[in-house]
Amino acid sequence: MFFKSIDFSRFSSIKIGQNIDVLMIEKSDTIPKDRVIIGHGNNILVSSNPPPIMMLSKDFSFIELENNILRVGSATPIGKLLSFAKKNNLANFEFISKLPGSLGGMVAMNAGVKGYEIFNIIDAIKIDGKWIEKDKIEYGYRFTKLKGVVTEVRFIVKKGFDNNLLNKLIRLRLNQPKTPSAGSLFKNPQGDYAGRLIEEVGLKGFRRGDMEWSNIHANFLINRGSGKFTDAKYLIDLAKERVFEKFNIKLVEEVKILEEKS
Repeated sequence: MFFKSIDFSRFSSIKIGQNIDVLMIEKSDTIPKDRVIIGHGNNILVSSNPPPIMMLSKDFSFIELENNILRVGSATPIGKLLSFAKKNNLANFEFISKLPGSLGGMVAMNAGVKGYEIFNIIDAIKIDGKWIEKDKIEYGYRFTKLKGVVTEVRFIVKKGFDNNLLNKLIRLRLNQPKTPSAGSLFKNPQGDYAGRLIEEVGLKGFRRGDMEWSNIHANFLINRGSGKFTDAKYLIDLAKERVFEKFNIKLVEEVKILEEKS
């Protein structure tokens, strides 16, 4: 393992943060228990006082296909996995198109689009060196309970990559802003949409400093230039407060906020 200085104002998708010494985990290392694991900087919001952070190194970026067993390292970029699936005509990976980050990040939040989620196609996950079958892991809409660090994922694959489905799912994302953000900020409450609720309480397009609830999709908190963590956190708390007051609904963050507890 080694430390790497990362500028989160450039590395994170929302472009907020500062230089932080991140512990990089290599293949033969014992993974520490006292650090927060992150992926490729998507779906995170880093404060000026974050907890100790670690990442998996490039040792964990690999794709291996043998017969119908696909093994993929957690540090593998989603775009690389999609390209591999297309090239090898593997079915059920169409929905990962345009999803940012690494496979490990997808697994940690059971990411997906509409009814398509990564756990739908997983067979087993390697956590802290041990393979665990999917059915023995608690997971659901945008959450998983992973009692350790995921380093590798196993899929049972079949042929039949569907380009028509790929194009259909890509069209679903055309209403997402291109401005830097951390993706969907809140999980959709059951039977409703976080974006609709934020719009209903008058926050669509609402801005503080360089942070703004997007006019394109209200559940995207975007950075107009030099956004600050404090302004982002203010807008997040404001949305939660207003939605609860008007609808008695508690919005739950999909984005991981990295802030050391006092």
